[in-house]
Amino acid sequence: MTQDEWDEMAVPKTEESNVSHPPHYGGKDNLYEAIKVIEAWDLDFCLGNVVKYISRAGKKGEWKYREDLEKAAWYLNRAIENIKR
Repeated sequence: MTQDEWDEMAVPKTEESNVSHPPHYGGKDNLYEAIKVIEAWDLDFCLGNVVKYISRAGKKGEWKYREDLEKAAWYLNRAIENIKR
């Protein structure tokens, strides 16, 4: 099953863009939508979240900019600590 088929089955049309391809992650037609980059680069959970939070930083409002960058840093530090173990 393709991602588009899964999206259509799993999410009602009225909520599709906000659930499966939210604009703050790049949107369905964006070649560099966060989920596409994470999957193409085969990133693990922590590094995927780093990409996700950096890519959306500032797109949900200026008040979320710092928080998104802090979340990205937290996941990056966790990935580094996992390597050290």
